[in-house]
Amino acid sequence: MQELILRVVALCLALASAETLHGIFRAAVLVPKVGKRQALKISIVTGSMLAFTVCFWLVPEMGLHQSWQLLALGLLLAGFMASFDIILAKLVLKLSWKKVFKDFDPRTGNYLLFGLIGLVFWPYVVMRM
Repeated sequence: MQELILRVVALCLALASAETLHGIFRAAVLVPKVGKRQALKISIVTGSMLAFTVCFWLVPEMGLHQSWQLLALGLLLAGFMASFDIILAKLVLKLSWKKVFKDFDPRTGNYLLFGLIGLVFWPYVVMRM
């Protein structure tokens, strides 16, 4: 059980690191080239692919095979990443609560919510491949 917990923590940290670098790349490179709206559309696809890839590398070693275990892992990952995003936005970027929650609202052109929903299913998809 302790090994599984360490693997889940490692997966969470790997996802947070990869997505943070992805966000920095989007802001520094993609936004100046294609604009914020288009960059957000592109990054939902690339960010989802990145999350899938990290799950593809790390989830099989966890030994989870039951559908409910994989979906529970996905829910945990989505919850962790949502919390990470909120903490990063508030503590590091010093954004207001209004701007923080705007990131989760697809009506404003932000697609983070869709990425989190996808993240719920990536462990299941990976183990069914």
